[in-house]
Amino acid sequence: MPLRGALATPKRESSNEAGVMDGLLSELRAALGSGQVVNDQASLAAYEYDASLARSRPQLVVFPESTLEVSEVVKISQEWATPVLARGAGTGLSGGAVPMSGGAVICFARMNRIIEIDARNRTALVEPGVVNADLSLASERMGLYYAPDPSSERTCTLGGNVAENSGGAHCLAHGTTTNYVLGVEVVTADGSVCWLGSAQGDAAGYDLTGVFVGSEGTFGIVTKILLRLRHRPEAVETLLAAFPDVRSAGEAVSRVIAAGSVPVALELMDGTTVRAVEAAVRPGFPIDAGAVLLVEVEGMEDGLDDEIRSIHEILVRAGASSARLAEGSEDRARLWAGRKKARSVLGTLAPNYYVHDGVVPRTQIANALDAAVAAGNKYGLTVATYLHAGDGNIHPNVLFDASDSAEAERAALAGEEILRTCVDLGGALSGEHGIGVEKQEFIEWTYSNADQSAMRRVKSAFDPTGLLNPGKVLPAPG
Repeated sequence: MPLRGALATPKRESSNEAGVMDGLLSELRAALGSGQVVNDQASLAAYEYDASLARSRPQLVVFPESTLEVSEVVKISQEWATPVLARGAGTGLSGGAVPMSGGAVICFARMNRIIEIDARNRTALVEPGVVNADLSLASERMGLYYAPDPSSERTCTLGGNVAENSGGAHCLAHGTTTNYVLGVEVVTADGSVCWLGSAQGDAAGYDLTGVFVGSEGTFGIVTKILLRLRHRPEAVETLLAAFPDVRSAGEAVSRVIAAGSVPVALELMDGTTVRAVEAAVRPGFPIDAGAVLLVEVEGMEDGLDDEIRSIHEILVRAGASSARLAEGSEDRARLWAGRKKARSVLGTLAPNYYVHDGVVPRTQIANALDAAVAAGNKYGLTVATYLHAGDGNIHPNVLFDASDSAEAERAALAGEEILRTCVDLGGALSGEHGIGVEKQEFIEWTYSNADQSAMRRVKSAFDPTGLLNPGKVLPAPG
């Protein structure tokens, strides 16, 4: 199972491997400086995991401070046939930042500059270690912001967002990371530096920027990112609606979209999640609800009241037991803090949670949520679910205790059944977390052998030696 297979422990090095590592360390320290390369076990332990359940320890970690240094690291690693993996904040949920083949981790903690914000052209040039929310804060005084907003926006980095094509609550209307990346500076597998894309966004030739976004670090290493910014809206309205159960809430989502309304955000949380969030964060969620919907619309002040009133009426007709508007910006911020802290709050209910991000058509949301509950009941586990309901991206969290091997096995089986249901309902394996190492074994559910072969040829074209974040996305042939 992916849950078990993702767990790995450091292996004992042979004398030959030790010799290779000594040579690699010596060259890297000469190129970057001893303070930018670590390989003591205490330090390496912090880089053997991300926010998924995968575990595998690297052999060394480097902290470059420039594109030139990243290039040197890649060149030297190639000379010593050592795998290389780029890492941001380690908030990924599919094992993408876990070095399953050991090797060298390139940590971008020191490449965290916002190089330029161009207010006239609404763009920002940043290094990959910039924290997502910091870009919006920096551009706020210019009336701008960066739209993709993962729940981990206060900690996740833009380089990681590019690698995973991260989404977020407000991506229903605004789109995901790929819609905001105009260009990237990339260090290729041989250490060369090139620029893909353009400030105009529609560069002639192949769309290699689009190929890189979402490639999970398996094609090259991004060292600079040119991003599109948005003007802040004139007005915003946020509505919180309570429902007796997740099915009625899920059906309400379909009714809202079918009516022709496209909110900027349409988020659903089940009752288990609502009660856990309210106990920990106190955003003002109704604890007796079977599910809640958080709906946000934005635009010009004229007409916005009519739109939110129309949505309110749809939700009431769909079975909402209560619905209220946020009372100003502070109340709105509290509601969103509750939604965005949902995953971390589930840690109060169980020692571990196995989260997925399958996608289903909006018309199948209610069926997918029913299936998640059924899978939990089948294996004697609680499943707490929240989701980007507007685009059918569900996040079922299977709650379990990893210290109990039998319970961990049941959690893996429950997660697999939920993902299988998403695919069977006409959906996809991942909406924003990526495939990484945890969903590799399920790729065959959605892609034929011919499909996978085509993908491997693209991977080989960018990474002929196979040393860039190996063991991710595609399963080993056969």
